[in-house]
Amino acid sequence: MGQEIEKKFLVVSDAWKDQATKRVRYRQGYLCGNERSSVRIRVSDDTAYLNIKSATLGVQRQEFEYAIPARDARELLDTLCIQPLIEKTRHYVPHGDHVWEVDVFEGDNAGLVVAEVELRHVDEIPALPSWVGEEVSHDVRYYNTSLVRHPYKDW
Repeated sequence: MGQEIEKKFLVVSDAWKDQATKRVRYRQGYLCGNERSSVRIRVSDDTAYLNIKSATLGVQRQEFEYAIPARDARELLDTLCIQPLIEKTRHYVPHGDHVWEVDVFEGDNAGLVVAEVELRHVDEIPALPSWVGEEVSHDVRYYNTSLVRHPYKDW
């Protein structure tokens, strides 16, 4: 069984930008989502994945991810996924013993910037960079599945 353990925070400054080592632009959409799980398609350049994630609120969830042909993924995004799509650029920022992922959203979610950190175990307390603020791991509004149905522009 795949597990994801991560915490999510709001970003409160641009201080992370000088520390970013890599960035990747994503387009992603959801084929379906319910009270138990979500099924997502994500494309970046010529790589694409089908992702199935439990709808558990909090820092630990089941997650399964499988590579799929990018051409198929782009067709799924354009024809079968719930609109609007999630568009974002993910920046990788080393801090302490972790690499933080800073997502800068575009489109209907422009203006939202969120940082995530993957943990080794549920009780791990990562060193927090100065540029993160409030933890929003338990706030469903910041989950990508929610941002599709209730984009940041409508808050």
